[in-house]
Amino acid sequence: MSALIGLFLKLSAFSLIAFGGVNALLPVLFNLAVNQEHWIDVQTFSDYFAIAQAAPGPNFMTVTLIGWHMHGVLGALIATLAIAWPSSILIYFLQRFIMGMQNPLMKTSIQYAAAALAIGLVLSSAWQIALQINHDFAAYALTIATIAITVLTRWHPLYLIAIGAALGMLGFV
Repeated sequence: MSALIGLFLKLSAFSLIAFGGVNALLPVLFNLAVNQEHWIDVQTFSDYFAIAQAAPGPNFMTVTLIGWHMHGVLGALIATLAIAWPSSILIYFLQRFIMGMQNPLMKTSIQYAAAALAIGLVLSSAWQIALQINHDFAAYALTIATIAITVLTRWHPLYLIAIGAALGMLGFV
């Protein structure tokens, strides 16, 4: 039971700094779940992240899967509640504050600044995760190629996932 309480408290605190969503602080979640608490190993984290990204729904599904790994359905429910409740309350009151502002320029400035912060955190997170999970030249090449294709073309991301899966099954990555 103490492990569930620890899971709840640590993920609740994590939720308050996960500005831009869980993916914005993925390296922090990785460090917490794999290095500090040893809830899961590196491969399991990568697998759960891939499942969460492929599945429809909220981007905090990685956290739900970590909770499920630890304590089944109860762990999944506790992890999901822990990651959702603090930020939901914070955003509720922040949104009310912003909507109550009389100066439209200030409102717009805050919204643009928040968007820039979230985008920066997500990009930084992607970079840090790539550095942690890529172990050889082929993995780095695949990461760089995926970024280039995403930026330069209008390919659907599922094509890139299929290519990555095929390369993995063939043993290239």
